[in-house]
Amino acid sequence: MPTRNYTYYDFTLSLCPECLRRIDAKIIFENENVYMLKRCHDHGTSKVLIADDIEYYKNIRNYNKPSDLPHKFNTKTHFGCPYDCGLCPDHEQHSCLTVVEVTDRCNLSCPTCYAGSSPTYGRHRTLEEIKKMLDTVVANEKEPDVVQISGGEPTIHPQFFEILDYAKTLPIKHLMLNTNGIKIAMDFDFAKRLATYMPDFEVYLQFDSFKKEVLEKMRGANLLKIREKALENLNELNLSTTLVVTLQKGLNDDEIGKIIEFALKQRCVRGVTLQPTQIAGRLENFNSQTDRITLTEVRRKILEQTPIFKSDDIIPVPCNPDSLAMGYVLKIGGEVFPLTRYVNPADLLDSSKNTIVYEQDEHLHGKMLELFSTGNSVEKSNEHLHSILCCLPQIDAPNLSYDNLFRVIIMQFIDAYNFDVRSIKKSCVHIVDKDNNIIPFETMNLFYRDDKKETLEKLRNEIA
Repeated sequence: MPTRNYTYYDFTLSLCPECLRRIDAKIIFENENVYMLKRCHDHGTSKVLIADDIEYYKNIRNYNKPSDLPHKFNTKTHFGCPYDCGLCPDHEQHSCLTVVEVTDRCNLSCPTCYAGSSPTYGRHRTLEEIKKMLDTVVANEKEPDVVQISGGEPTIHPQFFEILDYAKTLPIKHLMLNTNGIKIAMDFDFAKRLATYMPDFEVYLQFDSFKKEVLEKMRGANLLKIREKALENLNELNLSTTLVVTLQKGLNDDEIGKIIEFALKQRCVRGVTLQPTQIAGRLENFNSQTDRITLTEVRRKILEQTPIFKSDDIIPVPCNPDSLAMGYVLKIGGEVFPLTRYVNPADLLDSSKNTIVYEQDEHLHGKMLELFSTGNSVEKSNEHLHSILCCLPQIDAPNLSYDNLFRVIIMQFIDAYNFDVRSIKKSCVHIVDKDNNIIPFETMNLFYRDDKKETLEKLRNEIA
């Protein structure tokens, strides 16, 4: 009897990468890898690697938890996911992080930009438009976990500080600035003013590579000196910073360990976020077969390139385990202590905790001391660890503060090639669009930007 050369594991809905129609997809195991197989009536079959670690992929399901929903939905469910975003009632996760794009303009024209930003593209949003966008986030979330001011390059907006001033009047738990760092590097007074928005304020700083040729290919310019100067200013101010690495296979994936170890030595840096390149925006010549890097490949390279983390230190994030993985360490006295390996998954599935945001916990100092007491067993440590994984406030205790917690996040934004409706429904990184709808990051870049809406309307008309 003939047999398949692969093991059929699961079924999902995906998209044709050519016409973006919704189509059936198989999840299969073949040669130690996980692939998605799909077929479009008009454009034929396609096969895409979605993971290179079968056991990790299967273990993802152990980290699923009941969904935390927004307080309101903005659109109706009519055409089916992903054609009703706004959010529609069929979505399964509130906004752990909401991006507010205050401008289309940028002082760079990065070849990897998912939004197609440049010095001449689009326009700045008015302050009134931006206030309405922020108000929309609050209406949906009541007390938003994280709001990220983004663009384009937000620091070039003529009313930039008025935007931050308004955001700080709102019940936002944590405010982020997504930036290429040019303004911070060139103007120390600008950086000093940013520091006045702490606590609960963080810089999300592009940091893709130490190599000139890589930066020129990804950003169109050798920005290493800019990054170094920006970090010098941020370190002097101890302004909380996350280094954000856009990853492309064969280009900068050999630098993951070096960047993490570099980040651990920076006073201001609270973590590294690793983002595999999403095929969107300017990446029209991106080869989905050879240039894509998956979440599990990034995870494996972390383990290979730095001795800090072991296999059980980088685990799925429960709000969207298909697309997010994390690891925490504690920095004390020049030493690094991995934390996540001690976690019972049941602790992470406590729906009162959000693993993306630092929340305040007045009892944290005592729990920290209990956790790392020399007389403490690992079993006893387990009782305390889940309380600190997603929260570390600024406290006055000597030798222990917010500065000591360091987080590595792998954040995979899927696209038309590896689109999986299960993951999209659990997406927790969202954008407010120009019509004040809240859109999952992935579907925003596929359907809801200005140059994509014609395709969306065509597909909706076909369904109708």
